Amino acid sequence: MLGRSIGRGRSASLRPGGTATARMGLKFDYESLAQQRIQRLFSHHHGLHLVLSRYISSDPLPRKGSRALRIAYRLAALLGSAVVVLGIGIVGFFIYDASTYATEHANQREVDVAALALNPRHGGPKNLPILEVCLDDNDSESMRRQKEKPRLVILGGGWGAVSLLKELEPENYHVTVISPKNYFLFTPMLPSATVGTLGLRALVEPIRRIIHAVGGHYVRAQAENVDFQSRLVEVSQTDCNGNEQRFYVPYDKLVIAVGSVTNPHGVKGLEHCHFLKDINDAREIRNKVIQNLELACLPTTSDDERRRLLSFVVCGGGPTGVEFAAELFDMLNEDLIQLFPKLLRNEISVHLIQSRDHILNTYDETLSKYAEDRFARDQVDVLVNSRVREVHPDSIIFTQKQDDGTIVTKQLPMGFCLWSTGVSQTPFCKRLAAKLGSAQTNRHALETDTHLRLNGTPLGEVYAIGDCATVQNNVADHIVSFVKRSLTWKHGASAVDTDPSKLHLRFNDWRAIAEQVRKRFPQATDHLKRLDKLFAEYDRDKSGTLDFAELRELLVQIDSKLTSLPATAQRAHQQGQYLAKKFNALARAVNSGRLIRELAKAEETPDVDAAVYKAFDYKHLGSLAYIGNSAILDLGHGRGFAGGLWAMYAWRSIYFAQSVSFRTRVLMAMDWAKRGLFGRDLMSY
Repeated sequence: MLGRSIGRGRSASLRPGGTATARMGLKFDYESLAQQRIQRLFSHHHGLHLVLSRYISSDPLPRKGSRALRIAYRLAALLGSAVVVLGIGIVGFFIYDASTYATEHANQREVDVAALALNPRHGGPKNLPILEVCLDDNDSESMRRQKEKPRLVILGGGWGAVSLLKELEPENYHVTVISPKNYFLFTPMLPSATVGTLGLRALVEPIRRIIHAVGGHYVRAQAENVDFQSRLVEVSQTDCNGNEQRFYVPYDKLVIAVGSVTNPHGVKGLEHCHFLKDINDAREIRNKVIQNLELACLPTTSDDERRRLLSFVVCGGGPTGVEFAAELFDMLNEDLIQLFPKLLRNEISVHLIQSRDHILNTYDETLSKYAEDRFARDQVDVLVNSRVREVHPDSIIFTQKQDDGTIVTKQLPMGFCLWSTGVSQTPFCKRLAAKLGSAQTNRHALETDTHLRLNGTPLGEVYAIGDCATVQNNVADHIVSFVKRSLTWKHGASAVDTDPSKLHLRFNDWRAIAEQVRKRFPQATDHLKRLDKLFAEYDRDKSGTLDFAELRELLVQIDSKLTSLPATAQRAHQQGQYLAKKFNALARAVNSGRLIRELAKAEETPDVDAAVYKAFDYKHLGSLAYIGNSAILDLGHGRGFAGGLWAMYAWRSIYFAQSVSFRTRVLMAMDWAKRGLFGRDLMSY
């Protein structure tokens, strides 16, 4: 054998008196000896001996059978492995599912509940019960520790409130959320739920599940008023007997995030319209659309009545109205023609009424034009420069401005009308604005400073975020404060005694004032990039200084360029995150003693928020809109893109990533898959 012959040849060279050549090849001889020993170990097993001989040979193994048979064998192996893995996954899922069911009843034990939680004391201006202790304050050790923490009360369960809760560090505050709805609604995808593209459950997440992460408490009630002096929130709820019950909830910090309502614009007959603000609105819209389609199929329905039933009108050319019109068109073209008589498709009409000269007027004009061209191709009737005057049960009356400037009144038959024309204050916010008087001058939202503190309330106690609030841009109103701070910084405290209106500021003084403006009003930063150019422009008398009047004119001009922040989910989300980070920083500063040191350095009235955290700076990340198997994305400053299916998948991916939980993401993916496999859900319920 090959192995045996090699072994014998090499062992001979190791005998005493071997040749000089053998002795010089000592390394080779050691290897031969090792090979010989291995050969002896396997010499009694002929099969293993053959394997060893084959290992030494360099000839390839002989292959039997055709190539197709080998490929089939490998595919069968892969398929079998996949089946095994899938089977293991299914078995593992059922084992996990079985573990989620309680096989035994939980042990009954006494629960430690404070007496004030069961029988709250009465007090406040109206002598109402005060929720000082919650029923679950003693449910765990961590919740017991939070009882002595500052009370943080959040009104509302929308984007601002939820983003605050998700970023808030546990055990820093005793958190209570008050909202009439016990779920968070993912509003950007709400139009998809109106036509069955997504299920309603894919858009909602229980508030209690979100609050659980910070050990908070939830009260299902409606905020009615706030006593800022006593720091009490008055809330109401209907009990099991149908009677309204009112009580107080005390707070140390209050965050108002109650959202907004649809703006009626003084139009009559809106009771005949549908709105799209809540999950119940989406359900009612779906039922109405399906009902109209079914009624149009009846033999007793006349041609005129059928055309009226199939006339869908959308009032408002913003993102909500445009996306609903696009989703409705998709349903009519992808599912209606499959399941309903084809006559209905010829009779259906979709109309979009917009008061401006473009739909999506807050987007770049190029993208708005793309959306209009897309709708024109899809036979969606876009009526621009049109204003609704009155809505009747079976028609809508509107005026339209012609190209020559004349105003023409028109009447449009309709079987369904969606009203989506901006937002307005809730009754609760109107009551607060009236109570705060001259500190609140905006008729559409509550005014806050750049730290999101509600104007007219004690600093650091009440905040307002989301659609219910607007950040007040009043740079010029703080001119005296800016001048005094800059003079104190440069000339010392004695300069404050000088009348600022009589001073003349040099460029270095102006640069110090600009730094104060940037710090207090971050949104003005973009307008303060060329300080030398601004200084030269407003130095009217070319004296090399700015007097008080010239400085005021400069700041007023900056004021005019600062626009209100958009009432979008993106803005509310950023404000909620901002407040959470600020509250976390405040808690850390208090615990470490840094807050006391910072306030000791203050030269004016102490501002706790400003000492610990910077002012709110909104960063616009872009605006999305779905326009019927295509989408547009406006990034601002003339940047954006629009496209077909690839843009639609990008739009889906962005909102999929922003969804509030893993649960809602899974449900979204499943609903999109069901739409592709089985079509939309066209049932009314």
